[in-house]
Amino acid sequence: MSTAPDEPGAHALAEQAAARLRELTGTPRHDIALVMGSGWVPAADALGPAEVEIPVTELPGFSAPAVAGHAGTIRSLCLGDRRLLVFLGRTHLYEGRGVRPVVHGVRAAAAAGCRAVVLTNASGGLDPAWSPGTPVLIADSINLTATSPVEGATFIDLTDLFARRLRELCREVDPTLDEGVYVQFRGPHYETPAEIAMVAAIGGHLVGMSTVLEAIAAREAGLEVLGISLVTNLAAGVGGEPLDHAEVLRAGRAAAARMGSLLSAVLPRI
Repeated sequence: MSTAPDEPGAHALAEQAAARLRELTGTPRHDIALVMGSGWVPAADALGPAEVEIPVTELPGFSAPAVAGHAGTIRSLCLGDRRLLVFLGRTHLYEGRGVRPVVHGVRAAAAAGCRAVVLTNASGGLDPAWSPGTPVLIADSINLTATSPVEGATFIDLTDLFARRLRELCREVDPTLDEGVYVQFRGPHYETPAEIAMVAAIGGHLVGMSTVLEAIAAREAGLEVLGISLVTNLAAGVGGEPLDHAEVLRAGRAAAARMGSLLSAVLPRI
């Protein structure tokens, strides 16, 4: 991606955002970042009250969310001895702003000192056993966006993109958790039944419009990544019902208590 001569590069902009974050929160560094997807705000509330909450637009490089269910704020709080940085909302590729804004949050989190990031999302599930409200750990991913956040000849190993160690921590807390392969489409339209059949054929179990590009940028920055997908509906052609964003938000609210308990137990152990 080309930039104007006076426009800061992606990583320089992340450093500026981290510096402003330190000013606004009075906190020299954060330990773990969370990016909360559609419908996940109630789960974030279960982590405890924010010591500081600021609009994302107070930080360089961030834009207000364009999607219902994304609050557009950043919280700083402590859970145990971990300092959390919680993004209530994200920028999606389908908004047309390019790749850099999509991954700016995780890059800013890395610049703020975070060494791990938890990426959550709402997804369509291909397994009929996953009823709406089922959390699924992301074991691996397939990028169908035809783009990457990595610029230039920078080669990033993605063998353990979604860290096995962190998934095992989650299963120590909740042994019933399933895991699957998450497939990111560009969106914003939902997938067709034929596309879902393709996803099944290539080994996917979950579909959505976020997370994978952020995970790649997080690994480039040296962060460990935990991905948790909340199945909010059966994927197109699996359940036979039309897809609806309001259904996504309802399922997120219904599962908030379980998700909040899971995160509260896992985060202090990361």
